[in-house]
Amino acid sequence: MSNPIGENPDHDWHDAHATFYGDMSGGETMQGACGYGELFQQGYGLQTTALSTTLFNNGLSCGACFQIMCVHDPQWCIPNAGTIKVTATNFCPPNWAEGGWCNPPNDHFDLSMHMFTKIAQYKAGIIPVKYRRVSCYKRGGVKFELNGNPYWITALVYNVGGVGDVTAVIIKGSNSGWLQMSRNWGQVWQTGGSLVGQSLSFQVTTSDDKTIECDNVAPGNWQFRQTYEGRVNF
Repeated sequence: MSNPIGENPDHDWHDAHATFYGDMSGGETMQGACGYGELFQQGYGLQTTALSTTLFNNGLSCGACFQIMCVHDPQWCIPNAGTIKVTATNFCPPNWAEGGWCNPPNDHFDLSMHMFTKIAQYKAGIIPVKYRRVSCYKRGGVKFELNGNPYWITALVYNVGGVGDVTAVIIKGSNSGWLQMSRNWGQVWQTGGSLVGQSLSFQVTTSDDKTIECDNVAPGNWQFRQTYEGRVNF
């Protein structure tokens, strides 16, 4: 049974399976379906996972954190390995032709190789695991990477603590009211209107209905393709 979005912390363990992708350096895990970019620069590093269709929830689970342990496979589970903690940063697409592990309704984690090999031998390929949602602990404030053009703006929202998965973002310019942003994909949010030349504030809501306000995150001379950090986090 999948853990409902927003149920955090999750005291119950759920059954799933895990594989890995990429190599030990994590090269293939960068970018991805959540909209994140260089995961080392953004603070996620190698502690990441791609989620199956069911867990990914059309991208709403991006940023959520999971605790995972290898179980019921003495041949491949590393003894006394304990648990790993990863952040959802990508999507593991279904493989309809071959009945893939990431197909609905499977709960499945496609881990970075670095994290997979902390709990199992890489030769295993696939392992049974138990998992639960846990709180995310991030350093510093929530961050906003701004892109777009003079007529519309997107904000990649990342480095989010607490439950980690953002469900609503509102933006305000120093000369405007609050504007609701719509989710473009993953954790990339967008709105129309010209906000160039205005300092920007944000309200961010996560799946547990908690909201924080990041006032004057970006100064009036903010630039596209730059990242700005709020002073607060969940």
